[in-house]
Amino acid sequence: MPRRMRAYAALAEEKYNLPTYPVLINILKTGNNEIPTSFTSNIAGLRAIQDYRVINLWEIDVNIAFQQPLPSLLPFVLILKGGENESIIREALQILRADEQLNQLETVLAFFATFVLENTLVQEIMRWDMPVLRESPWYQEVLREGEARGEVSGELRGILSAIEINLELKFSDRALQLMPQINQIQDLERLKTILRNVVTANTIEEFQQIL
Repeated sequence: MPRRMRAYAALAEEKYNLPTYPVLINILKTGNNEIPTSFTSNIAGLRAIQDYRVINLWEIDVNIAFQQPLPSLLPFVLILKGGENESIIREALQILRADEQLNQLETVLAFFATFVLENTLVQEIMRWDMPVLRESPWYQEVLREGEARGEVSGELRGILSAIEINLELKFSDRALQLMPQINQIQDLERLKTILRNVVTANTIEEFQQIL
């Protein structure tokens, strides 16, 4: 990722003829190792250095998402500092529902809840969202009550959409070339694992190897 950061910064400066301020945003904490804030390469005694700012979401106070406000942080409130609170979840859901451009991200909030909350509470969150999810383009089909064998559940569609969005946000739209392969997967648990791998992988190549 640091090497790629240097390339993206250079491309942005060349394209827009403006200075860049590179920022690396880490969503989930995967270890205690110190995260570097610069990349240095050395070729035949010549050094190239790219500094960048590191933002770890787990170190960001959850109140910032509501006070600023920063609605783009709302799907991530559960992994922000102090965000493991049911009342905060409800407040975030209420704000997301009120915005037509953001209400589709409710399923992303529910997904990240699986990292920090008990499954029973996560299931309750999904029930809170169900009226909205039935209308969301993320869900092409909702699991029907009493359905003995469903073709494709709404939850599966939601996970596929979350994978697609996170691939594009993290690795640019070229990563979407992997979606036809991922769309063939019908196992919900495997798709959840793939989504977690999108979040934790440092490069698209690393994610492809895991995939």
